[in-house]
Amino acid sequence: MRSWVIDTRPLEVPAYRRMWIGNGASYFGFQFTAVAVPVQMYDVTDSSAWVGLLGVAGLVPLLVFGLWGGAVADVVDRRKLLLASSLLAWLATAGLLAQALAGVRSAYLLLALTAVQSAAFAVSSPTRQAIVPRIVPMSLVPSANTLTHTTTTAGGVLGPLAAGLIFAVATTGTGVTVAYLVDVALFGISFWATWRLPAIPPAKVAPDRARPSAGLRGIADGLRFLATSPVLLLSFAIDLIAMVFAMPRALFPEVAADRFGGGAAVGWLFAAIAIGSVLAGLTSGWIGRVRRQGVALVVAVVAWGVAVGLAGLAHQLWLMVALLAVGGAADLVSAVYRQSMMQTFAPDRLRGRLQGVFIVVVAGGPRLGDLRAGSTAELAGPTTSWTGGGFTAAGLALVLALAFPALLRYRPPADPDDDPNR
Repeated sequence: MRSWVIDTRPLEVPAYRRMWIGNGASYFGFQFTAVAVPVQMYDVTDSSAWVGLLGVAGLVPLLVFGLWGGAVADVVDRRKLLLASSLLAWLATAGLLAQALAGVRSAYLLLALTAVQSAAFAVSSPTRQAIVPRIVPMSLVPSANTLTHTTTTAGGVLGPLAAGLIFAVATTGTGVTVAYLVDVALFGISFWATWRLPAIPPAKVAPDRARPSAGLRGIADGLRFLATSPVLLLSFAIDLIAMVFAMPRALFPEVAADRFGGGAAVGWLFAAIAIGSVLAGLTSGWIGRVRRQGVALVVAVVAWGVAVGLAGLAHQLWLMVALLAVGGAADLVSAVYRQSMMQTFAPDRLRGRLQGVFIVVVAGGPRLGDLRAGSTAELAGPTTSWTGGGFTAAGLALVLALAFPALLRYRPPADPDDDPNR
């Protein structure tokens, strides 16, 4: 049993333990906002296409600030940068709370605040991920990533379910106000955890290497390294396929209302993927022992697409939730392997910039998926958009893996370097 349960050794590192607690609390709070914004947008516009536009509002800042934020993370103290970007995210959430309290019904304001929140996330996320290999031994990076993903997805279960209960007993206006208030309050724990981190200055640069730059030259250096790393490129590509074609969350408000009568159903749909991720994380002791990680990644993405496609055909809430949970379990496996590949493959001097590219892909893909799902639903209906996207993702993932076998051949280094400053 011990070999199958989640590896908790990274929690023995105090700095990681505090950051883990802060991330878990803030992500739980953020899930209230993640449910409330689409629900409020659908209430204001009565259109899944407008809900899909929230993905565009989040994507554009990600593309700009994700790359730039990752470059900055390589040249400044990462703790200070994480504090500043987290403060901006908190202010955006406070803005959502203020507009809800004022009774403003503006789709454009929701898009603008979503964009600000996304810009802050685009800087804070690569910074936070680049910190992990500096505070835990390199051999424990996969375990630390599994712990982080499991805890955040646990928040992804409890947060949407709690938000769904709020919307089941309150009007939409009251529900979104309470949801934003919870997010604002819980964000304080994340600030505390970041404040308690040690200073994390840039890694020392060898005399024969150019100093990292936060400008275009620094971004270009990271992209050049990525261009010579086919395994990383393929891991990014397969994630884009999974998220762009098979992410159905923009359809949750419409499907919950049309098939299940609304109310708490929307919370179950937003929580379903995370339920599967949590269950997979709690039984993830085997993940670090897999050597053929490229094969495992491809299998996980195919399983995600098939599970999502089948879920779109379900007309019973419990069945749809169960199938989405299967997809969520597969998604956790693929997420851990993609993150660990990136963190162990890249040297620390480039890790922030590559994490910036990583977050553009990981967070940008679902936002493109929101746009695809919403626009396709307007043309062909939610069932075609949902189911067709899932099966398309599974097929394209297989084609990519067979056409470019470098990903299938990938195995992690036999003896990972335990020096976090390498």
